[in-house]
This record gives sequence, structure tokens and C-alpha cells, in this order.
Amino acid sequence: MTSDRRRFLTAGFGATAAVAACTSGLMTPARSHAGETPSPGGDLNSDPNVRAAAAQDFGHLVHKQPRAVFRPATRSDIAGLMRHAAQQGLKVAARGQGHSIYGRALAEDGIVIDMGTVNTIHTVQPDRIVVEAGATWGSVLEATLAKGLTPPVLTNYLGLSIGGTIAVGGIGATSSRHGMQTDQIVELDVVTGAGNELKCSATSNPDLFNAVRAGLGQCGIITQATLRLVRAPDRVRRYQLLYRDLASLTSDQRRALTEQRFDQLQGALLPDRDGGWRYQLEGAVFYDRDAAPDDKTVLSKFSDDRSMAVIADQTYHDDAFAFSKFETLLRSKGQWFNPQPWLLTFLRGSNAQEVASEILARLTSDDIGPFGRITYYPLFTSAFRTPLVRLPDEGVVFPFNVIRIPASNELATVELMVAQNRLLYDLIRKAGGVQYPVGAFPMSVNDWNDHFGSSLPLLAAAKRRHDPGNSLTPGYNVF
Repeated sequence: MTSDRRRFLTAGFGATAAVAACTSGLMTPARSHAGETPSPGGDLNSDPNVRAAAAQDFGHLVHKQPRAVFRPATRSDIAGLMRHAAQQGLKVAARGQGHSIYGRALAEDGIVIDMGTVNTIHTVQPDRIVVEAGATWGSVLEATLAKGLTPPVLTNYLGLSIGGTIAVGGIGATSSRHGMQTDQIVELDVVTGAGNELKCSATSNPDLFNAVRAGLGQCGIITQATLRLVRAPDRVRRYQLLYRDLASLTSDQRRALTEQRFDQLQGALLPDRDGGWRYQLEGAVFYDRDAAPDDKTVLSKFSDDRSMAVIADQTYHDDAFAFSKFETLLRSKGQWFNPQPWLLTFLRGSNAQEVASEILARLTSDDIGPFGRITYYPLFTSAFRTPLVRLPDEGVVFPFNVIRIPASNELATVELMVAQNRLLYDLIRKAGGVQYPVGAFPMSVNDWNDHFGSSLPLLAAAKRRHDPGNSLTPGYNVF
């Protein structure tokens, strides 16, 4: 096994021409001057290089040139910008770390708000933290671990912004026990599409609270969040097990889930050099220094190839940041900046193995890329409480994510992958699955209506109330 492949297998499962500025409501100079910005302290920048950088995202698949990029100095600056945009009929998209993969945070001929300037971490209390939406999960974790605390759900890649993941849901390796990151929110500060600054929670402005959590940025821009915290464990023991086939992997994953063997349970289907697949279970047990898990008990009755098992032990901090090693590897190979045509979905637990087998028969290692993978594992749905998070209506579902990392940025290959994503999504939807709404393929208004299903009236009513001009987040094409 090469050193690159070994780093890949142990990385975890993370795994997102300039034109002249128009003059309708915006200034023509490259940078605004005093008195011309829509709100004091904000910076509205129409420099071609700045706009070009905001015309693409981590996916490098969709390019949409904004008219300007706005960098707020305060959260109130965002409200001023939204009022200005509403008056001018301009589209606006909030951009955190730019890790969307299909142009969702882009605004052609509109305004992109760089949320990275709104990133202050405020108070850390025994059960919660108050943080601005542009901060990353990594910075939040560093602040909470200093107090022996952690958010209950962390994304595998901690370079994502707070507001960005709340807008889509925010799934993590502990979601089976705690739900989405959107289920951990105590309160949100939001700027609506009409430019109003509102606080919302389960008891205050609940319609807005339910519409912005996993609402794809359609009703408001999250500017600050109060997040629930729990005690952080000292250490993590991680088990990586390999299987001979999908059936064996699925059987042991179901056993591990039912018996709650692990605090984190995930898995992957990995392209093999012979053109086939390797089947991997990954579980992690949290523990304190004086209570290490017994490996024999944890792995009892599993049918993996035990000679290939990898067991690693490290601090909770180092385990949480493990994906950064994979990022470093991809950057060193120049592949971090290649197109990322990913597909993220949930399969029904009752037919997950059947659907996954059918899809595997259609894919080759070239469809995934040498560092790509398909994540596949079961989770309980009982902890998921966010109204707009869509899951199959079963007690157990399987995240099934085709994480494509192409070996090159050849346009024809990438376009084929995007087209294939659409075909696979249609197959999964026909089998009762749903998407995690960040994937790289086009969606029509009717597709989104089908996706949200019975929750669509909730989102549509909030949209009419809080963004009557349909200004926000045009990249999703929901309305």
C-alpha cells in the first residue's frame, strides 16, 4: 500500500471573464467611498479580480459573475445591504467559506456577501456558545475544547462555516445519536430578505427559525448562532475494518448500529486497483483516560478481515481535525482545486443494499477518481427534528454519497459526471431516497417541490413573509 493510499484510507469521511459593473444602484469605481456604501462600515467592492474570485465555489463547476462583493464590518451592515438590494431588485447570496459545489452561493449580476468578516466567537458557557455565522466549526471547536466542551455534531471537515452548514442541515458522524447540527441550535440572529434583523428560536419567531434551518438560504441570512454544547471526551479509539463484499459490510454495520457499539459509525465503498471495490466500516468509541474500550468486546462477532483492521487511538481534538491531513494530501497533488462533482443522498434502510449494489454496478473507479469514495452507512432517524431536513420515512436510513475527486479538470469528463449524478439521483428518488441538498446536478422548481414535499408550505409561507422580493440565494432555483 502506498503512503498516499494509506493517508487516504485513514483520513476519515469528510469530505466544496470579468465584466464591467452595472450602474443600477451600484457605484462604478472599484471600491466604494464614504457615504456610498449601503451601510456604515461595510465595503462594497466591484473590482474585477474580487468579483471573479466570487464567481466560483469549491465545486469549480458553475461560474456566475456577481456585480459586486460586500464585506460587512458588523452584522447590521448586512441588514443595510439587504434593504439596498431589495430596493434595486438585486439578487444576494451569502458566502461563508465558499464550499458549495454547484453554484448555490453564487449570484449572477447580483451581490455576494463575504461572511468571513463576521466571525467573532462570543461567550462560551457550560451548555452553549454564541458565535457569528462566518466563523468555522474548527474555530468553534478550539474555543469550546478550551473549556472541555464540544458541539454534539461536527462535520468531518471543520473548515466549513457555521451559517453555511446550518443553511443545509449539517450532518456529522454523531448524527445517529444527536441529529443534524440544525437540531443543536438554541437561537439564531437572522437578517431577512426584506432587511429586518430578527432573533428567532423555537418560541420566538418560530416560523423563521424553522425556515432558515436547512432552508437553503431562501428566507434569511444567519448572522449569529447560539449552539448547544456537551462535555467533550478525552480520547477517541477508531476502528477501520475491511470486508469481502457489500452484504457483509451492511450486516455488520446494522449490528453495530442496533447494539450501539460506536459513538461514531460510518463506512465507505472504495475504488480498488483491480477495478472492483473495497468495503470499509469505520467506528469510533469516545472515552476518558481511565476507561479505555476493550477491543475484543467492541469487535465481537464481526465478520471483517481482521488481519486488515486498523485501530488508532488519539485525542478527541486530533481526531476531529483528522480530515486536514486529507486536505493537505489533495492540495499537494493539485486536486483540491479540481472540480468536485459530488452527489449526496439518503437511501431507505429497507432497500439500501439493493440500491447501492445497482449503483455500484454502474460505476467504475474512473467515475470516482483515485482519491474518491462512496460513503455508505446506517443511522437512526429518531434524533432528527428539523422540519426542512428531508429523510426517507423510515427508522433507519443510509447516507449514500458519491464523493468524486476527478484526476483532472477535463471539461468533458466532469460534465459526464454531473449528468451521471442526475441519473443516479432519479434512480435513488424512484427507490424512495432523497438528496442531501448540496449535490452537483441541476434541480428544477418542480424537483425542489418534490424534495420538500409536505414541508414545502412551511418554507413557501416564510419566503413570502420574509423575502417577498425573492432576493436571496438564487443559486438553488427553489422559487
